Amino acid sequence: MRSELLWRRALQRSAEAELAGALVPLATELLELPQIGPFVLRRLLSATPKHLRQGGPKANPFLPWERALEVGRLGSGHVVLLNKYPVQPGHLLLITQDWQPQSGWIRPEDWQAVGHLARDTAGLWFFNSSAPAGASQPHRHLQLLPRRAGEASCPLAAMCEAQLQQRQWPWAYRISRRHDPTGCSDLPDLYRHHAEQLGLGSPQQDCQPLHPYNLLFDDRWLLTVRRSREHCAGFSINALAFAGYLLATEKSDLSWLEQQGPWQLLQAVASPATG
Repeated sequence: MRSELLWRRALQRSAEAELAGALVPLATELLELPQIGPFVLRRLLSATPKHLRQGGPKANPFLPWERALEVGRLGSGHVVLLNKYPVQPGHLLLITQDWQPQSGWIRPEDWQAVGHLARDTAGLWFFNSSAPAGASQPHRHLQLLPRRAGEASCPLAAMCEAQLQQRQWPWAYRISRRHDPTGCSDLPDLYRHHAEQLGLGSPQQDCQPLHPYNLLFDDRWLLTVRRSREHCAGFSINALAFAGYLLATEKSDLSWLEQQGPWQLLQAVASPATG
């Protein structure tokens, strides 16, 4: 059993940071659209955060990071922060202390930091490689939505399990079974293998991935999706959409979603299947 000390500290830190005004939880409401199940659709009620608005150059919120959002440090390389604008309490960011580009390759040191957290707390990890894949910040950060033991990591967890037996989704993706959920020694090789199969390139040969992509993993599987664009029908799509979580804003076309369905939404923003 994991100790979940990190998660408990994150929840305590969240309460403190919210009182201090450093944490700004997003107000949302659940929209009941039976035809989109098992996807979970929430509508944003708060003002759209600055990092989700289109515009010019953005200041880096991680250099320096807000100390009120800091949960812990992993040596001299990484920091665990609270997401400043969470939908779920305890939403964590694993960032590099120095500058590393989000659009670069995930490094061995990053995977080691993931393993350190995974030994303490389980959950759904995700990574948006660049703006076309839904990344809101250019500074390297992986994200973790903590989960209790035995709790499904996301709405599409069962479907992801099914894809391990036979790939059926009509877009470019690879999914592999995990073999070291707490140590995470399997992740670097799976990551490289998926990148090569999806035409993203190789960390040994390419200075950065050749295409945008999303990465998602829990204790049982790792999923990589090659992306073609970030928006469709007014929805901003990041890795969480491929886990079954959708967020509607005032720009989102709910009629389109009801008529076309969430699977068509994902297919519209992912690259076509490569065989």
